[in-house]
Amino acid sequence: MKLSEFQTAVADEFGAGYGGVIVNDLVLTSLGGRTAREALAAGARPREVWFALCEATDVPEERRHGAGRPIPGESRPPRGI
Repeated sequence: MKLSEFQTAVADEFGAGYGGVIVNDLVLTSLGGRTAREALAAGARPREVWFALCEATDVPEERRHGAGRPIPGESRPPRGI
């Protein structure tokens, strides 16, 4: 998972506003008591951080894998619309 895919997955699952709150404020014990932003800044892999966020927020298993990746043939509307 690339950082851009992580960001898309967070926005798709939580919404842009709440996703930002989760990434900046939710302390993840599985990542050493750091927030997602802190873990990414310290070099954690985006996929590892995504799964930690999913676990901490009870995202169903079926929405964890493949999140953030474009679906072939599907166009996405520009962000913010």
